[in-house]
Amino acid sequence: MNMWTIKNALAMSVGVACAAAGGVAYGSALDRSGQSLLGFLERGNYFEFGGSLLDASVKGVDMSGNPTGNVANAYNFVGATIKFQPFDKVSVGFIYDEPFGAAAEYEGENDFVTSPTDAVFAGLPVVTGPSIVSDGQLAAYGLDAGISGGTKVEVETSTLSAIVGYQPTENWNIYGGAVYQKVEGSVRLRGSTYSMFNGYDMSLPSTHEWGWLAGVAYEIPDIALKISLTYRSEIDYDANMRESLPLVAAVGANSAELGGLIQQLVLNGSIPAETGQAIGAALGNLAGGFAAGTTKVVTPQSVNLDFQTGIMADTLLFGNVRWVQWSKFSIQPAMFGQLAKAVGPVIGRPDGFNLDDYSKDQWSADLGLARRFNQAIVGSVSVGWDGGAGNPVSSLGPVEGYWNVGLGVRYSLTPKVELSGGVKYFWFGDAEAQTGAHSYAGEFKDNNAVAAGVKLGVHF
Repeated sequence: MNMWTIKNALAMSVGVACAAAGGVAYGSALDRSGQSLLGFLERGNYFEFGGSLLDASVKGVDMSGNPTGNVANAYNFVGATIKFQPFDKVSVGFIYDEPFGAAAEYEGENDFVTSPTDAVFAGLPVVTGPSIVSDGQLAAYGLDAGISGGTKVEVETSTLSAIVGYQPTENWNIYGGAVYQKVEGSVRLRGSTYSMFNGYDMSLPSTHEWGWLAGVAYEIPDIALKISLTYRSEIDYDANMRESLPLVAAVGANSAELGGLIQQLVLNGSIPAETGQAIGAALGNLAGGFAAGTTKVVTPQSVNLDFQTGIMADTLLFGNVRWVQWSKFSIQPAMFGQLAKAVGPVIGRPDGFNLDDYSKDQWSADLGLARRFNQAIVGSVSVGWDGGAGNPVSSLGPVEGYWNVGLGVRYSLTPKVELSGGVKYFWFGDAEAQTGAHSYAGEFKDNNAVAAGVKLGVHF
């Protein structure tokens, strides 16, 4: 096999694979970009810039069988790498990435959108809107809490990594560096499925913290073999979230009337005495309101294994295996957590619950072939799998893993300038959604997405 041919096929396959609609979208928890470091492992001085756009269809039904419509909002993200080789054995670089995020919104008539008849407590005729009267008899006590709209979540992160590499031989590269990460977002919970959390709002102003990464790469240029293993640390935040709990205030303002209503329902046998006692205790816990405080947020640690090798003239096999520790991830904002502990005993969860969490780690893998057709054009095909982060899933991201197929092409504008592009089609895994108030809040099936990406790479 000709060395020149293999080396050039190697460079092109990297460009094609990375540009082909990167990102894992809704596949596993909040993971999006895959946090690739391949640009830093290019030889010599190198710069790349790229972007991806994902348009997903995520539809399902709520626990009552009402359709949710498409809850997935399209989104885009960008990435860039600049790498310098100031000395034969030393390299430095910077990578900008947008690794984690969420974008979902519920509309229409379902349990994830507010209605004036939304129940506040299970088993009680208490609703979020005005009182409901039928034939002169009070059918439901209304809090008139003024809640409207649908459930919505937006989370964005950006990361800047500063990396130094040492190449003791032509074959080895040992690298590490600091990671600056910024996160911001908002959550809006609406609808009967959230019970006392109906109307809850949370916003996280832009907050930053530091982490680190380290890795090692090995290559044999003569056979176009390159293997890299990269570890990224978790990053810990003490976030000052802004929270609003309108139903807590509404219940507090009507506590005397609600207490009398509970007693009446127990006396006439409408609800069991133990249910009345549990709800009465919850009302007592709500009376003093809740204090704001800091919230612990941890973006997870991860490991990426990337590899590629020539298998015949002008042909490369490439792939990636990724692990992300989502099983330790959880978010329980301060006021949310206080309310969860106050009302948790009513639904059999005395220790409360989280706004969002995941039950297992994410494992994902990609495998593909790249083929040089002529001096200017390289094409690729790939298949990808993601095992998800546990099922049931959060109603804020109701997808459990995926399969995908991708096509990519790279065109050499000059010997040192390359333009890559690609598309991927995703088949999302079926999932059952849950909320803190309901272990089953709906199900989402037969969903999919299309992603497209472009990238410019320059050796200088």
